[in-house]
Amino acid sequence: MLDPREYQDTPAEAAPAATVDLSRSGPSLTGPPPPVAVTTTVRPLIDGTGPFRPAQRLRRLAGLCGPAFVVSVAYVDPGNFATNMSGGARYGYLLLWVIALANLLAMFVQALSAKLGIATGSSLPELCRDHLPKPLVRVLWVQGELVTVATDLAEFLGGAIALNLLFGMALVPAAAITGAVSLVLLALAPRGRHRFEAVIGGLLAVILAGFVYQALRAGSPVRAVQGLVPRLAGTDSLLLATGMVGATVMPHVIYLHSALTREHGATGGRRLALRSSRMDTAVALGVAGLVNMAMLAVAAAVFHGSSDPDGLQAVHGGLGRLIGPGAALAFALALLASGLASSSVGTYAGQIIMAGFLRRRVPILARRLATMAPAFLILAVGIDPTHALILSQVALSFGIPFALIPLVVLTSRRTLMGDLVNRRATIAAGVGVAALISGLNVLLLAQTLTG
Repeated sequence: MLDPREYQDTPAEAAPAATVDLSRSGPSLTGPPPPVAVTTTVRPLIDGTGPFRPAQRLRRLAGLCGPAFVVSVAYVDPGNFATNMSGGARYGYLLLWVIALANLLAMFVQALSAKLGIATGSSLPELCRDHLPKPLVRVLWVQGELVTVATDLAEFLGGAIALNLLFGMALVPAAAITGAVSLVLLALAPRGRHRFEAVIGGLLAVILAGFVYQALRAGSPVRAVQGLVPRLAGTDSLLLATGMVGATVMPHVIYLHSALTREHGATGGRRLALRSSRMDTAVALGVAGLVNMAMLAVAAAVFHGSSDPDGLQAVHGGLGRLIGPGAALAFALALLASGLASSSVGTYAGQIIMAGFLRRRVPILARRLATMAPAFLILAVGIDPTHALILSQVALSFGIPFALIPLVVLTSRRTLMGDLVNRRATIAAGVGVAALISGLNVLLLAQTLTG
C-alpha cells in the first residue's frame, strides 16, 4: 500500500477543483447575504493524474537508484577473479553455494549502509567522527586509509595484468595507464555522479557479458545447479570457502554506500528512498553474484579434473587453449573493466573516508599517486602480481570489523535513525553477520600467516 508520507514533499498537481457553493439566503435587515463560495481542491489518488500516478513514482524510484551499482564493482574486482577461478578449478561446482551465501551477506550489509545515509543525511565516517570517542576515530581513520591502499593495490594489479594480456604491454606502464584512465572516470564524480554511476554500471555490464560468453563457450552443464546444495569436501575446501566468504564484504564500500545515499532522504522522502535503495541493492549485487557464479562455473567446466592454473595469466592461456581465443579475449576484457571500475571506486571511497573522519580533502591526483605507489613498487621489483593481489585481499580483511561493527551500532540508535532504526531481528542479524564475517577473516588471516 502506498504511504502518503512518502509524497508529502510533492507539489500539488494541476487537478480540477471541486467547488462547493454554500450560498444561503434568508431574511436580513440589509437583504440576503452575499453568496459564500468555499473552494477546496481534491487530489485524485487513484485515477493516475495526481501525485501517486505510477509514471511519476517510477521516475522518482529510478532517480534514486544507482549507488549500489557503484558499490557492486567491489564484489567483482580482480581479487574475486583469482579466488573464484581457483575454487572452480580445484573443486568444480562444489563451492557455488558459498558464493550465493556470501552474496546474501553482502546485500544485508550494504542495505544497512544505504539506510544509514538515508536516515541521517551523513556518511558512516562522518557519524563515527561525531559519535565515537576521538582515539577510536583516529584508529578507524588509519585503518580506513590502509584499506584504501590495499584496495588500489589489487585493482591496479588487475588492470595491469589485463593490459599485459591484451596487448603484451609491460606491467609498469600498464599500471600507469590504468591509473590515468581511472582518473578520467573519477572526474565524473561527485558533480556528475549519475554519469559516474552510468559508466560504472556499463563496465559492470562488460564484466557480466564477458563471463556469460565464456560460460556459453565452456558449455557449463546443468549439474552446476547441484553446487547450490551446501556441502564440503575436506579441510582444504573448508579453507577456500572461508576465504571466499570472508573476503566478500569489502570495507571501503561500506563507507562509500552511506555517502552515496545521504542526500536521498531529503530529495525523495525517506521511505521512498529506503524502498529504492533496497531494490537498487538487490539488483546490483544480484548481478555481481551472477558474475561470481559464472566465474566459478567457467573454471569448473574448463579446468576441473585437468589442471589448476597458477595465476590469472595461466587462466587466460588455458581458456584460449581449451575453448578458443574468443573466451580468452572475453576474460581479459572483463578483467580490464574490473580493474578500471574498481580502482576508480576505491579512490572515490578514499576521499569519503578522509573527508568524513578528518573533515579534510586531498586533491584527487595527489591521492591517486599516493595509492598507486605500492603497486608500482611491487611491479618494479618483480614480485608475482597474482600473489600480491591475493595478499592484498587478506590485508582487506583487517578493515571489515572496523567498518561493520560501527555500522550495526549506529543503525541501532533511535536518536540517529528515528523511525528507520533497526528492529530487534535486524540487530540480531547484524550482530550475527558481523561476528561471522569477522571470525572468518581472522581464521583466513591465521591460515595465511601459518601457511
